[in-house]
Amino acid sequence: MASKEEKTNVMRLLDQKKIAYKHYTYEGDGTMTGEEIAGILGEDPDRVFKTLVTTNGKNTYFVFMVPVNCELDLKKAAKAVGEKSIEMVRAKELLGLTGYIHGGCSPIGMKKQFRTTCHETALNCDTILFSAGKIGYQVETAPRELEKFMKIEFADITI
Repeated sequence: MASKEEKTNVMRLLDQKKIAYKHYTYEGDGTMTGEEIAGILGEDPDRVFKTLVTTNGKNTYFVFMVPVNCELDLKKAAKAVGEKSIEMVRAKELLGLTGYIHGGCSPIGMKKQFRTTCHETALNCDTILFSAGKIGYQVETAPRELEKFMKIEFADITI
């Protein structure tokens, strides 16, 4: 792991809400898979979550968090948020929509807080890891702590 000491906006927001977290850094360029990042950090891929942004095609957006070794099931995800169907937002749209780039997208600190659903297995973990909003940075916190920060739901949303 790199010896980066810089705080990301996500870390500052967690600090403001007095949410306990650990942070990790790694050398990365945005091309690594979540499973590769979990391996570098020595973490179980079931505890490392990726943040995915979707749309119903009518300018309504939804954020989903799933373990890096799983795939989002678009049908289950749509059902979880009460939509007929949803689709992934294209990577080139992420920055303007969320303020984050592909590989560094966090559910915390987006330009606008979208409805967020996390895979229910997160509740089986004392803590989970997810992007700290910048490539090369991850934060770890208890899944229930996120409820203090944002409206988050838990559901079965993977294939």
